[in-house]
Amino acid sequence: MRFSDAEGQTGAPLIDPFGRTITYLRLSVTDRCDFRCVYCMAENMHFLPKAEILTLEELDRLSTVFIDHGVKRLRLTGGEPLVRKGIMTLVSSLSRHLETGALEELTLTTNASQLSRFAKDLAAAGVRRINVSLDSLREDRFRAITRWGRFQQVMDGIDAALAEGIKIKLNVVALKGVNDDEFDDMIHFCHERNMDITFIETMPMGEIDQNRTDQYLPLSKVKQDLSQRWTLSPSPHKTGGPASYVTVGETGGRIGFITPLSHNFCESCNRVRITCTGTLFMCLGQDDAADLCAPLRASESNAGIINAIHHAIERKPKGHDFVIDRLNNRPSIGRHMSVTGG
Repeated sequence: MRFSDAEGQTGAPLIDPFGRTITYLRLSVTDRCDFRCVYCMAENMHFLPKAEILTLEELDRLSTVFIDHGVKRLRLTGGEPLVRKGIMTLVSSLSRHLETGALEELTLTTNASQLSRFAKDLAAAGVRRINVSLDSLREDRFRAITRWGRFQQVMDGIDAALAEGIKIKLNVVALKGVNDDEFDDMIHFCHERNMDITFIETMPMGEIDQNRTDQYLPLSKVKQDLSQRWTLSPSPHKTGGPASYVTVGETGGRIGFITPLSHNFCESCNRVRITCTGTLFMCLGQDDAADLCAPLRASESNAGIINAIHHAIERKPKGHDFVIDRLNNRPSIGRHMSVTGG
């Protein structure tokens, strides 16, 4: 697949009302996943019909429009992006923007269940870094958290990616009373393999089967606890995402912290998200969105898409409204994380 770049002239950069330039796009290629993580999905999910999902060509076209307007980092998400049929056709096509220098990074976030199949092809397409979501190194606990996950399949996927020279960062959702006794083991596991690790606060998105308030663990507490056993020094390392990093003196490796609740990162937000249906969310923690599917399918010209994007960026809020509602146990945002794309 090669989407035509006939209209791929460099356009005006996307700058929001607060002077932040949008250089990072997170693109969901599917709402489906082969796991059912307890903090992310209900066990019996209802997924979108195929007709509502953008084709691979449409995903390519939208991405190209954003790249033409200054996006330098593109992350493919889901659901689980590697369960999307034909996903490597899209990745290979998008890699042309790496070759021209228009795109600095093409990457993805995955649960690693399919990495053994795709690691070699991803590396060949120019993917140099992957985020792997993994919340436990204990097989029984991993199974309980993911409901459907196969632990050894994930381990094999991580090994396959590392063997291809792909850098991996482990993303761990910090869950109080669930995996908070494993953090030291996870740091050892990652740093022994030259992998970074990032802890993430659970986000109040979507109705799930459990009480999310009981799981919430502020990372300020995690960091304070870790500092009792590790020598943590501030690190200037940045990946373009929302994590702040420290370096561990004992290992030389890095730990990241993503804190949407205890200390939000909105002031420097350079990101927007597109769902697999072509809905543009200017903020993960707000419901305001713009429909890009209609102008995408209405004309072969990109003019309508570009106009819709610029109007949407003009509405990008200063920050999100995430809050853990302990009184009503309701999520701040009704849609599941798998719908928005991480």
